[in-house]
Amino acid sequence: MKNKYNAKKFFYNGRWYDSIMEGNYAIKLDWRKKAGEIIEIIPQYKISLDVEGVHICNYFIDFKITLADGAVEYIEVKGCRTAAFNIKWKLANALYPKYNFVLVNLLK
Repeated sequence: MKNKYNAKKFFYNGRWYDSIMEGNYAIKLDWRKKAGEIIEIIPQYKISLDVEGVHICNYFIDFKITLADGAVEYIEVKGCRTAAFNIKWKLANALYPKYNFVLVNLLK
């Protein structure tokens, strides 16, 4: 299965991921959870992007994780940065400055 960016879907642990890169990152997160570094992993976590009470759109970030120390990270695994992604990424960071957003680019 391919999506519009020619990324192949990846099936792991009962769910489909949008790309092999994202699925492989899910495996890495699971290993970190087994090691006790992470206590919770939520894939495709919905973040509502609202400006002055107006709903603009939803942003489904690849993973929301809670670390063993209680810290929360919002992780986006990205191979191809599109204009739409860049806008949502900047808007999410501006609206939620206290969130710890992490952009993972495994193609570098």
